[in-house]
Amino acid sequence: MPGRDRAVCHRGAGDDRVRRGPHCCVSRCPRRAAGRSPPSVGREEGAGMPTASVNGIEINYKLEGDGPETIVLINGLADDLETWVLQMDDLLGAGYRVLRFDNRGVGQTSAPPGPYTSRVMADDAKALVDAIGISGFHLLGTSMGGMIAQEYAINHGSDLKSATFSSTYAAPGPFCSRMFSMWHDMAGLPMSVDAYLAQLSVIQTHDTTDRLAAIQGFPVLVMAGEEDILIPVRLSKRLQEGIPGAEWKTSEGGHACMWEHPATFNRTYLGWLADHA
Repeated sequence: MPGRDRAVCHRGAGDDRVRRGPHCCVSRCPRRAAGRSPPSVGREEGAGMPTASVNGIEINYKLEGDGPETIVLINGLADDLETWVLQMDDLLGAGYRVLRFDNRGVGQTSAPPGPYTSRVMADDAKALVDAIGISGFHLLGTSMGGMIAQEYAINHGSDLKSATFSSTYAAPGPFCSRMFSMWHDMAGLPMSVDAYLAQLSVIQTHDTTDRLAAIQGFPVLVMAGEEDILIPVRLSKRLQEGIPGAEWKTSEGGHACMWEHPATFNRTYLGWLADHA
């Protein structure tokens, strides 16, 4: 999600990206993670990054690595698939295959008229993994991506080996709702205003509070940055408490803990995965 002060740029050690706010990125020269991309779905190999024609849109994606288990990553508001650049080396190095993609409305994926919902975007993800032929995977979503991941877990849980919801909530509550209502005039985004507003609707309307008990049959982790002020930690904790058997872990940093302290974030997540292998 974009922060209030978009003039502030954040750079992590070894990072070659410029970030404006906790969940909106402007990429200069992202590191290329090791691994092979598969032949494209719906585009001839060699014609650029693969796309899949699914759920009425074209989804831009990368599938890297050749490990026996797959992690599927879902981005936050106004973020493209390069959101995960500081996670890729560690995830691939741990032996996982990794799928990341541009959500509808951002990057090279189609931007149909909105508003969008977390359920619609979860169905996008489902259609993509089905088109590629992936099942039995680990799902990790951050911020808005964590909301989309909740809907995926509720509606398509039989696909999952585990689910992790990071820096997110089951419902926004009064504080977040008031804050998001002021984000309609955000500027300098890597997407059209209409697409941004369509995605903004996702975080404003998302509410899985009464359906969290349906997330079952696989290990679940809820993570939060210890100093998150965009999505207060108490809301993430409330999400964890609403999911039967869900575990709770925190990482140093705020809403952008995956960028601010990637080594800690990656170690926490991969350690949890290893414990549930």
